[in-house]
Order: sequence, then C-alpha cells, then structure tokens
Amino acid sequence: MGNSSVADANAFKNAAVAGQVAVDPDAAQTVLNKIRTGKDSVEALLRGAGALAEAPKLGANPVGQAMAAKFSQRADGGGDSYAAALQNLYNQYAQAEQGIVSAMAAYKEVDEAGADPFNHA
Repeated sequence: MGNSSVADANAFKNAAVAGQVAVDPDAAQTVLNKIRTGKDSVEALLRGAGALAEAPKLGANPVGQAMAAKFSQRADGGGDSYAAALQNLYNQYAQAEQGIVSAMAAYKEVDEAGADPFNHA
C-alpha cells in the first residue's frame, strides 16, 4: 500500500537535493506550508494511534478474545495497520518537505549564479 507514492516522494526529494529541480521560493512557500500542516496533523494522529491498540472488551470467551487481539494488532501492529499507514504517510510528507526545501535552495543558487555576471560588471 502506498509504495509507489513513497518512491515518488523519495525520487522528487533526491532530484531536488541533486539540483535537478528548482522552485521559486515565493511560489513554493504556500505548498511548503501545506505540506508542513499535513505532516504535523499526521504526527498528531501517530501520537494517538497507540490508544487504538487497546484491546476492546468483547467477552471472556475464546472468540471474543481472539477478535479483541486481532483489532488491537490492526490498530497498532506492523504491516497494514493504522499506525503503519500513518507512518508511511508521514514519511511521504517528510520526503516532500525535504524536496521542496532543496528545490527552493537550488532556485536561489541558480538565480544568484545568473545575476553574478551583472553584479561584477
């Protein structure tokens, strides 16, 4: 789930870090703010995800206990759990944030390099 999104976010970040992508900082600031807001929201959900792992009280019989354990694992366990999905989303936000910041820095470098000949004339 989401593997291509993770790869896409990572590829964008790597391209930006390598200087292959440049973005006008003024134009990108709104996007960066939205990415950071989303990242903060997911982080808050991650902090609360552990509370979902508490097994529901479905009775003392074996079926109720098995179902309670299953619900608990799906909330906070590995693989396709709620917490794992949130962590995946958080990582995508972090990669996108790093990519945008790097692309903004690359733009500044390109802009300064383009203006440099005029500053020494």
